[in-house]
Amino acid sequence: MDTRNPGNVIGGHKANISNPHTSKESKQHSKEVLEDLGTETATSSSRATSNKNKGHVIGGYKAALHNPHVSEEAKEHAKEVLDTLE
Repeated sequence: MDTRNPGNVIGGHKANISNPHTSKESKQHSKEVLEDLGTETATSSSRATSNKNKGHVIGGYKAALHNPHVSEEAKEHAKEVLDTLE
């Protein structure tokens, strides 16, 4: 019986794919495992947020717009993302 936490296994393979120090073969193996598990291997922010609660994502970007510690570039990016999400 496999007692590994599936969430940890998926997270480990996703981390491996994003790690610039792992080999192409290792990354390919991780992609195959994730595909077998029916998990997306996308790492771009637009695809990564598709699995998250859209309301929380929107709330985070709105909060960034009002945060005085966020750069103007980041606020502009938040505005662009909000325009596409809303």
